[in-house]
Amino acid sequence: MAERFDLVVIGGGPGGYVAAIRAAQLGKSVAVIDKRGPLGGTCLNVGCIPSKAMLDSSEHYHYAKEKLALHGVGVGKVTLDLKTMLARKDGVVTALTTGIGGLMKKNKVAVFVGTGRVASASSVEITDSKDVKTVVDAGHILIATGSVPSGLPVLPFDGKTVVSSTEALCFDKVPAHLIIVGGGYIGLELGSVWKRLGAKVTVVEFLDRLVPFADHECGDFLKKSLQQQGLEFHFETKVTGGKLVKDKVVVTAESKTGPVTFEGDKVLVSVGRRAFTDGLGLTEVGVVLAERTGKVQVDKHFRTAVPTISAIGDVIDGPMLAHKAEEEGVAFAEILAGKPGHVNYETIPSVIYTWPEMSAVGLTEEQAKNRGLEYRTGKFLFKANGRARAMDETEGFVKVMADSKTDKVLGVHIIGPRASDMIAEAVAVMEFGGSAEDIARTCHAHPTLSESLKEAAMAVDKRAIHS
Repeated sequence: MAERFDLVVIGGGPGGYVAAIRAAQLGKSVAVIDKRGPLGGTCLNVGCIPSKAMLDSSEHYHYAKEKLALHGVGVGKVTLDLKTMLARKDGVVTALTTGIGGLMKKNKVAVFVGTGRVASASSVEITDSKDVKTVVDAGHILIATGSVPSGLPVLPFDGKTVVSSTEALCFDKVPAHLIIVGGGYIGLELGSVWKRLGAKVTVVEFLDRLVPFADHECGDFLKKSLQQQGLEFHFETKVTGGKLVKDKVVVTAESKTGPVTFEGDKVLVSVGRRAFTDGLGLTEVGVVLAERTGKVQVDKHFRTAVPTISAIGDVIDGPMLAHKAEEEGVAFAEILAGKPGHVNYETIPSVIYTWPEMSAVGLTEEQAKNRGLEYRTGKFLFKANGRARAMDETEGFVKVMADSKTDKVLGVHIIGPRASDMIAEAVAVMEFGGSAEDIARTCHAHPTLSESLKEAAMAVDKRAIHS
């Protein structure tokens, strides 16, 4: 007789494991199925966490080479031990994934290592690495299988020279020339890593700008900053093919001025991600997938066309962000338990972990204009912030957008040091429907980078003190 659970989650990433824990806290019997083994999904294993470990390590290396002397710190010749750097990255991942395994035990969540497939509206078939199949019964099934890198038919992945973000996290040596196809946040972050470690980095982008969904002023600032760091950009350029010539990859493309060719050691194809629903058996049981994107169609309570099957995270509409999936996981579990669960999609922050970092929440200026909204902006430069000066990290600014009539904060955009941490305050204010004046009249410790947000909020009413 098949083992039965109140909830069976397919996918142990940030959305899946968080939903499992919350459901278990609310008294449900829960199982998680994940084919990888170590839980955490793409984010913890081959995405957010290892990339940030490499970003931090490469920042330390660059700082030691280029900036410590400015602080009066002499370190002699700085050398790179890439093997140790990669090992540290792997250690960070192992510690965190092991921790999630501990949380599963603590919350009495059963974990099955294998590939899950929906067998019916109330059962899931699990196939392990030895092709042994097990069926579990479920009161409810949650699809949380995340996403995978999108490829280019004209430049297919080979895992060695033409790679996805997964392989770009573990090159065994610094490539002499790394070509990146795509000017989104993943390519820019990994490009920053390898540029700091000594690679020549060329970014080929089909559109006319970087990070097209970001605030244009911030995106333009980021482009100029990265150019000053040595990254090379080719916009309005469409990749048409590529081939291996001896030990080099030759990429062909069409630009607005004609054909162009790039030759490099490695090519990172970073043109986005697609929902992973392959082999899940969803359409066979009546779950509807979007024709264009392949994403699972759900209602506001994450339910599919089959009442006992739900979906969250990258497989449904919305930004493909780990923290968005986590919020949906909690909301889903609470709704399943008969409690109110809700995700405010208007206050989901985004972060790009280049240096300077870039973060945002709410509307961009372009979106506000397209909606016909009347708004005011306040901006404050980090070069006028005491802590930024003391850190010698004065690049960038904070911009606050507020409704012209109500002063309600519509959006906050930060490009500069530790923008990833600073955006949380803006998210909290917007979550409670706060105003620019609320931020402006909140006492901020001195000297801190967060004072720049206060000053930008004051600037909305043209009363900034230090600019």
